Amino acid sequence: MGITGFNQQRTEPIWVADQGDGTYRNPILHADYSDPDVIRVGDDFYMTASSFSHTPGLPILHSKDLVNWKLVRYAIEQLDLPGYDVPLHGKGVWAPSIRYHDEKFWIFFSTPDEGIFMTTADHPEGEWSPLHLVHEVKGWIDPCPLWDDDGQTYLVHAFAHSRCGIKSKIQVCRMAVDGSRLLDEGTIVFDGTKHHPTIEGPKFYKRDGYYYIFAPAGGVKPGWQTVLRSEQVFGPYEDRIVMHQGASAVNGPHQGGYVELMSGESWFVHFQDRDAYGRIVHLQPMSWSEDGWPVIGIDREGKGTGEPVDVYTKPNVGASYPISVPDVSDHFEANRLGLQWQWQANSRPEWADVGSEEGLVLHARPYPENIQSLFGVPQLLLQKLPASEFEATTKLTFLPKQAGDRIGLILFGDSYASLCLTQTEDGTARLSLIRGAKRPESHLHADEWEETGLDWNGNGTPYNGRTIHLRFTLTEPARCQFSWSEDGTGFQPIGAPFNATTALWVGAKMGIFAVNTRSANSGGQGVFRYFDVKETV
Repeated sequence: MGITGFNQQRTEPIWVADQGDGTYRNPILHADYSDPDVIRVGDDFYMTASSFSHTPGLPILHSKDLVNWKLVRYAIEQLDLPGYDVPLHGKGVWAPSIRYHDEKFWIFFSTPDEGIFMTTADHPEGEWSPLHLVHEVKGWIDPCPLWDDDGQTYLVHAFAHSRCGIKSKIQVCRMAVDGSRLLDEGTIVFDGTKHHPTIEGPKFYKRDGYYYIFAPAGGVKPGWQTVLRSEQVFGPYEDRIVMHQGASAVNGPHQGGYVELMSGESWFVHFQDRDAYGRIVHLQPMSWSEDGWPVIGIDREGKGTGEPVDVYTKPNVGASYPISVPDVSDHFEANRLGLQWQWQANSRPEWADVGSEEGLVLHARPYPENIQSLFGVPQLLLQKLPASEFEATTKLTFLPKQAGDRIGLILFGDSYASLCLTQTEDGTARLSLIRGAKRPESHLHADEWEETGLDWNGNGTPYNGRTIHLRFTLTEPARCQFSWSEDGTGFQPIGAPFNATTALWVGAKMGIFAVNTRSANSGGQGVFRYFDVKETV
């Protein structure tokens, strides 16, 4: 089964940052690309972001102007580490950095429990090398390399308090020039305990003889952007807050990376945490003060600390480029899944048949051993929420083989809901709205209950594999209403509305699934003809 590939977008995009008049609006990506980092190589921009335990992982996005982006590839197909065959919510790929050096592209990232990893590619849209373990360690996070002018190489990183008890310090290590290993145990170059608690996400740069470490502090929602500066790689470092929320509506604003354009402009990409909508991506203008400090956003107070912008003139890249957004809708016509889709854990080929003339076939595979809810199921096929308001509709044919086969549409988070068809003991198909909520004490389990349901084929009538259309409509603030239709035109609401929620470190996700709730390999199927996302009417 192919995992990645291209699929033509079939509906109009529902969030467009490019205003078509030389300006853009934030966010530039209204989707959960957490912890973004960005580079410029020639006239191309590339971005990557955290992917946690979802696969494929390490998304690669491409742009020509920092405003219009397309998801073009993933750097890893699987996360080949013990335990990642089931969802490990909140674990996996954290805060990658992407760099271009020695005619190669490099990505460094951490997994909070296993260590620091690296992968390289000759071109970001080509093959990436197998993951290389740079340093086996627990609690070292958010790594970023720097190749210095004198040939020395360094790696900066932060610490995860949940793993090692440290949260307000930044460390720099010497590293082999090929990125394969660290050469020492590191030097703490900054302690933010007093003024910059929970400092993290460092990005390492050198400019005009100064070493700069960009690092958000103060926490994801209430925090600010800090920059550290020194004439020596190991310090001492001065610190300055260069962007805060100020009078804007953008909380955080949290970690990201900066690029310099051939025109001489500087720009900063970062995220804002919007709860169920995830950590959405903003673009800020950036300037440099006369004394060599960056100012991110607009310095409305004239004190050297910027605030985020809502609408602004697009970056001067010397040309105009077409409007472009990551794909969302999918008619399942290609021989590979669209790049918008990710599984909840390492995938297996028996979960899906891709490229069928009938559509995407998902197989009703059993729950993993000891799992009794969708919260711990790896074969959910999900994607990010693409806007604050929209409707998502799928058309499916239910082909069950035995009791417990379940196929449906889901909006997933720590609290979740799925509108699904289930084969019952008497041979009918029951249309149900199933609700679930994560158990506070459990990583992989949730309590599930049927909020409402009906025998779709009528009482006692054997099910014959007919087709149904399922939909949910999302409105601010992430409030969801499910509905269904037999003909795809007249939709009937089912169940009460509910509020979507985050999962650990990520926003809610939407998608489709097929399982057998009786832990049986039944051979049942769900054939999905399309997944369309449109503006709400």
